Amino acid sequence: MTLKRKILTGYGVSFVLMGLVVAWAIANLIALGRATDAILSENYRSILAAENMIDALERQDSGVLLTFLGDDGEGIAQYRENEAVFLEWLARAKDNVTVRGEADLVRSIEADYGAYRKLFSAPGGPRGAEAAARPGVRYQQAIHPIFAKVRQACIDLRNLNERTMYAASVRAGDVARRAIWSTALVAALALTAALAFSLLLSERLVRPLRRVTEASRKISSGDYGVQVPVEAGDELGNLAGEFNQMARRLASYHEMNIEQIIAEKNKSEAIISSIEDGLVVFDTNLRVASINPAARALLEMPLGQGSAPSCADILPDERLCQIIRAAVENGARPALPDERRVIAIRKGETTKECLFSVTAIRGGDRRLSGVVLLLRDVTRLKEVERLKSEFVMAASHELRTPLTSLGMSVGLLLEHAAAGLAERDRELLQAAHEEVQRMKALVDDLLDLSKIEAGRIELEFESVSVATLFDHAKAVFKNQLEMNGVSLTAELDAAAPPVRADANKITWVLTNLISNALRYVGKGGHIALAASVIGPCAHLSVRDDGPGIPPEFQSKIFQKFVQVQGREAGGTGLGLAICKEIVRAHGGAIWVESAPGQGSKFIFTLPLAR
Repeated sequence: MTLKRKILTGYGVSFVLMGLVVAWAIANLIALGRATDAILSENYRSILAAENMIDALERQDSGVLLTFLGDDGEGIAQYRENEAVFLEWLARAKDNVTVRGEADLVRSIEADYGAYRKLFSAPGGPRGAEAAARPGVRYQQAIHPIFAKVRQACIDLRNLNERTMYAASVRAGDVARRAIWSTALVAALALTAALAFSLLLSERLVRPLRRVTEASRKISSGDYGVQVPVEAGDELGNLAGEFNQMARRLASYHEMNIEQIIAEKNKSEAIISSIEDGLVVFDTNLRVASINPAARALLEMPLGQGSAPSCADILPDERLCQIIRAAVENGARPALPDERRVIAIRKGETTKECLFSVTAIRGGDRRLSGVVLLLRDVTRLKEVERLKSEFVMAASHELRTPLTSLGMSVGLLLEHAAAGLAERDRELLQAAHEEVQRMKALVDDLLDLSKIEAGRIELEFESVSVATLFDHAKAVFKNQLEMNGVSLTAELDAAAPPVRADANKITWVLTNLISNALRYVGKGGHIALAASVIGPCAHLSVRDDGPGIPPEFQSKIFQKFVQVQGREAGGTGLGLAICKEIVRAHGGAIWVESAPGQGSKFIFTLPLAR
C-alpha cells in the first residue's frame, strides 16, 4: 500500500466515524422535532379554540343579560356577533380532534350549545311571556344552567389538551435527554476509535521518518556508514532506499575528496600568510575569525592569544569598526573616497599610516558569512608624496622669479622692438611670450596645488548663497559665451539655504568647470548650472552637452596632469586636481557623470550653513 493510500485510508476511517455520529445526531433531532411538533400542532390549536369559545360564550351570556334588562337591541346584536365567533372556533375544534375523549367533549359542546341557542331563539325571545314579570327567575332556571354546562365543557376541552400537551412535553424532554446521552456516547466511541487509529497510523508513518532524521544527524557528525532499514514498498520505503544510496555516495565522496580539501585549505592558508598586506577576517559578530602574520605584526597581536578578540580590541580607530559593522548590516562594500580610507596605527614610537579596504564575504547561498579587512601600509608612499609635494613647491617657487623676469623681458621686446624686426622674428617672439605665460600659469597652479595638499591654503568661511556663487561665475564668462554662441543657465530653488564656504575659492571651482565645458561645447551648445539640497549638503553641478568623457578616464581626470587622450590640450591638467583639493578642504566631494556623446555633468558638495 502506498503512503498516499495509507493517509487516505486514515482519513476515510475518520470520515466514516464522523458520518456515523452526524447520522445518529440527525436521527435524534428528527425524533425531538416530531415530539415538539406534536406539542405545538396537535394540542395548541384545540386549546386556542376552547379559550376563544369560552370568551365568545361569556360575551353571548352578557348579551342575554342585556335583553333581560330591557336593552334588546344591544343585547341581541352582541349575542349574534359572538354566536358567529363561537361557531367558527367550534368548527376548528371539530377539525382538530386528536386526543382520546376530545370528540365526545366536542359533540357535547355542540349539542348543549344548540340547546342554548334554541332558548335564545324561542318565541318571545329569551324572556318569553312568563319572564316579563320575573326576568331573573327565567335566566337562573332556564338559561344559566345550560350556559354553565357549555362553558364547563369548553373548560374541560382546554384542560384535556393542556394535560396532553404537558405529557407530550415530558416525552419530548425524555427524547432530548436520550438524544444527548446517546449522541455523546456514540461521539465518544467514535473519537476513541479515531484517536486509536490515528495514533497507530501516525506511528507507522513517523517511525521511518524518525529513523531517517537520526541517520541524518549521524551523517552530519561524520558517520557516513549509517543505513536506514527499508520496511515497506511505499514512498517512505523509497525514501529510505534513496537515503541509503545518498549516504553511500557521501561516504565515497568524503573518502575521495578529503585529501584534496585539506590540500586546498593548506594552499589557501599559505597564500594568505604570504600576503605582505595585513588581512583580518571578521565573522558577523565582528570577532576575528582569521588573521595573517602581516596583520598580527601590524596590530601587535601575539600568536598565543586564546579567544577570538573583537574588532574594538585590535583596531585603534573606532571609525573603522563602525565601517565594518555597516558592511555586516548592509552586506555590501562601503563606498568611501581614498582620503577617508587611511587610518593611523601607532607602533611603539612610530606611527604607521594604512590604507584599508572592507569587503563582504558571501557563501554559496549568497548569505553574508563575514567581512575581510585589508590593511596596506602606505607610510612610505605618504612620505614620498609629501617629499614630492615639497619638491614641487620649492621648484615652482624657484621657477617663478626667472619666469617673471623672462616674461617682462619678452614683453618689453614685443612692446618696443617688435616693429623693427622681420615678420618671422616677431612670430617667434610672440610664441616665446605665450609659452612664458603658459609656464607662469603652470607654476602658479603647481604652487596653489602644493599649498592645498600641504594644508597651507587659507580659507575664509562664510555663509553665502548659491545664487551669489552662480552670479559671480556667470559674470566671468559673459563675453566668451556671446563670442562662442553658447548659452549658460542656472537652475536654483529660491528657498535653497546658504552654504558654508569660501566664496572666492568656490567661484574659482565653478569658473574652472565652466571653462572646461566651454572648451568642448560647440557653437549653439548649452551649459547648465544647478543646485539641490540632499541631507546636510548642497549639491552643485555643471552640466554641458559636449562629447562626453570615456568611462576609462572618469576616475583619472581628477589626478595631476591627466587629460583625456584625443582631445585638444588647452590647459595644464591641474585644474580638476585643484578643484578636488578645494572641495575636500570644504569637507565635500566631487565626481563626474558622463557618457560618450551625451555630455558631462560635474557635481560637488558643500556643507549647509548653520
